[in-house]
Amino acid sequence: MSVPPALDRKIVEALVQQWLPQAKERRLLLAYGRYTDGTTEFPVTVDGNRRRVHVTDQHSVLGVVEAWEEHRRSRSENEILVVTTSVRDEDLGWDVLAYAIGRSVRMADRVRIVAQRFGAVDVDPRIRNEKWLVEALLAAEPVEGWPRSGSVLTRDAAVRALIGARLGRTVVAEGTLDAGALLEWSLDPAGPVRFAELPPAEREGLTDWLVGTSGPVAAVLMRLATEKRAGDAMPLGIVGTAATSEAAPSDAVLGFGALIGGGNTAELRAFSNAVEGLLERWVAEAETGGRHGEDARLRVLRVLNRADDLAAEVKLTSALGESRFLPSAYSSRLGKLAAALVPGDPAAAGEAERALTELRAHCFARLAPSRQQAAEMAVRLLRWLAVPQAPAGSVAAFIRDHMATGAWVDRALTILWEGDAANDPVVGQAYRAVCEAVRARREMLDEAFAGKLAAWARHASATESAGCVLIEQVLREFARPMAAGKPPLIVVLDGMSAAIALDFAEQVANRGWTEVSPTPGRAGAVAVIPSVTTASRASLLSGGLTTGDQAGERDGFIKFWRKHNREAALFHKADIAGGAGRRLADDLMAALAEERTVVGVVLNTIDDALDHGSPGDRTSWSLADITYLPELLDAARGYGRPVLLVSDHGHVLHRTEDPPASKPGTESARWRTGTPDKGEVALSGPRVLYGGGSIVAAWREDLRYTPRKAGYHGGASLAEMTVPVLMFLPSADDLPQGWHELFGPDVTPSWWEPRAKTAPAAPPSPQPKPKARKQKLPEDAVPLFPVEQAAEQRVESLGSRVVATDVYAGQRAFVRKAPDNETVAAVIDALAQADESLPLSTVASVAGRAGRRAEYFVAVLQRLLNVDGYPVISLVDGDRRLKLEREMLRLQFGVREP
Repeated sequence: MSVPPALDRKIVEALVQQWLPQAKERRLLLAYGRYTDGTTEFPVTVDGNRRRVHVTDQHSVLGVVEAWEEHRRSRSENEILVVTTSVRDEDLGWDVLAYAIGRSVRMADRVRIVAQRFGAVDVDPRIRNEKWLVEALLAAEPVEGWPRSGSVLTRDAAVRALIGARLGRTVVAEGTLDAGALLEWSLDPAGPVRFAELPPAEREGLTDWLVGTSGPVAAVLMRLATEKRAGDAMPLGIVGTAATSEAAPSDAVLGFGALIGGGNTAELRAFSNAVEGLLERWVAEAETGGRHGEDARLRVLRVLNRADDLAAEVKLTSALGESRFLPSAYSSRLGKLAAALVPGDPAAAGEAERALTELRAHCFARLAPSRQQAAEMAVRLLRWLAVPQAPAGSVAAFIRDHMATGAWVDRALTILWEGDAANDPVVGQAYRAVCEAVRARREMLDEAFAGKLAAWARHASATESAGCVLIEQVLREFARPMAAGKPPLIVVLDGMSAAIALDFAEQVANRGWTEVSPTPGRAGAVAVIPSVTTASRASLLSGGLTTGDQAGERDGFIKFWRKHNREAALFHKADIAGGAGRRLADDLMAALAEERTVVGVVLNTIDDALDHGSPGDRTSWSLADITYLPELLDAARGYGRPVLLVSDHGHVLHRTEDPPASKPGTESARWRTGTPDKGEVALSGPRVLYGGGSIVAAWREDLRYTPRKAGYHGGASLAEMTVPVLMFLPSADDLPQGWHELFGPDVTPSWWEPRAKTAPAAPPSPQPKPKARKQKLPEDAVPLFPVEQAAEQRVESLGSRVVATDVYAGQRAFVRKAPDNETVAAVIDALAQADESLPLSTVASVAGRAGRRAEYFVAVLQRLLNVDGYPVISLVDGDRRLKLEREMLRLQFGVREP
């Protein structure tokens, strides 16, 4: 016989389980081998019977005989003795063999034992030819045993089970084993360390199988694991993504090859592409927010920051400037944008647009939304500055312009004012230059408005308003027509500026409400003078010029609606909260349930934040930021009520470190009595409700008379005097006669989301039947009948090809109430033609009726298109834009570009 093989407890257990059913009364098992396990006594269950096994290693005839005699004398008949030995049958003689199971020394058939451990009768013949696999399966069996695999153990099932034991169960979870799973495995130090410590033959065998299953990615990854560098696998892949691109210089590929330790170019590119795909999934997870989103964001940042360090080590940072993942590349792109932010320079404006497009393509645009948002706002304001501006000719025109354009400027300026979140000094200086240019123009407009306001205020009244809607007319002009059907819910958001109203308008519409207005644009009213709560809010709720407290507001509100044959109820801050287990008060819910009662609610969140917050606390607002507003909207929808959101005045934000101005006659932060000075205007007339009908109000936003707060109101700037009015219906079917539905693109300034102009059509050619040329849609353009045109004009478009695939049909089968194929194709095509990104409002418009509830529509679209969780489409820019990953779409659905 050859050198006896090593036997351990698992093999002995398998031998006992194999031979004991044939033992009859025998309880001695002779096994050829050398016992190497320290455990010499243990139980074994055979056919449901538990037997105790004793093991001894004896390599002489005398040793075997003595061990058996000792066992017979001292142990019960239910216990089994296993003697591992190298003694031959003919040397033992029949005196011993007669007591042995099988009457001979049994050989351990390792392959048979493997089959037995998997509950199989036979094995794939290839397993017998791979000694490394058999030995590994015997050595790596988990405590709970190998999984059952059927009557025949296949090589594939055996290797998968071995990988689960060696690399970790998560690698082969749910029967999948792809490059992404291996890359995630590489980030856990324990798994790669275990792999590096395996015998070389096993490492080589596992690697070959992984390459055959997962592709060349496994070759690179397992080589790194063997070298104990698996933790850097994904960072190296990111460096490789840039180094192996067509745009990278030739020495970048060589530098990357040296960094990763060899490999052919195709192999390295496949590895880098797999890393890129996994990172895209993580970035999409990061955008979802919440704890899991934050975990994903931190994972991505760790990988990307390490990738930057590795690139710097081999001096590849500058060569990889085109990377769409490396943080240094994002900083480089942002630097290009900063250099192009030169107000008043048309040539620089074009460079800024190109730089912004490049910046949007970088993954940090989604990982660092605050930095990206500031960059977006800088370019938007640069566009606005490039539009010739002349002051409006009347107060009414100023209010309309502010609702249509000025509010958007304020919205962008609020974000840009906070600067770059990473505090890049060069970028910060560029942003400052844009902010100063914007403020200079706004100051010019505010000064012109103050002059018009002074002349207008002397004679303005409810009967002679010179085309303005006065704040005391809001209920009559807007709420009454809405009350022709079900009575409205009127929510007064104290201190809401027109800029903040833009945030709310988009968010409410995205919850499925239909925004409406008596005019084609959003409505605005003029506040009372001075624009303070006790005057403007009381006048708003009473329907006439007055001042007063909450009791006066409630009485005036009820009286106004009784004049118009409606009951009414008004709830202030102390009246809204419900008791234990109820968000809203019972009286408020009861009023909402009354079919003839107009309900008003005053919410003070914004005004309180301005009064008690610090400058820079907030650059944007969400519905959830306003206490009780989401619940009120849901309750209104439940009762089928229309909703009117209105302010009582706007505000200006604190944007100066100058101390308050010391002026005589100070009454409030932004108005006083006396003689006007620089930055102030004298206002008098029937609409001036304080100061004996004559006051001095600040029109410059950086002028105040009281200690610092987050914001101020009471002055004569456009932002303070404009009262935004937003109106929503639960269904477009309830639209009052003559009113208009408002869609996002219709009320968005052209400079906010610019659209390329379509070239004029060529004159008809005299040649017979010329081939029709496909008309290219302008960027972000929305056709009048998008779905129908998509079906008629672009049968072979990218979207049409996607929805015609079997993959899409499989996805659609699991989505209830999926939109029709034409709608999905139209949205894909619109995204593809608009630089792969569109505002959510534009997407909703393209989708038509299917996009009424934009957030729901996007969620359905993601279920249809995000195959296996890959982010083909995702929400970006604070969930305001929908982004298409065009290449990933093509790969997932197997389509070519038209």
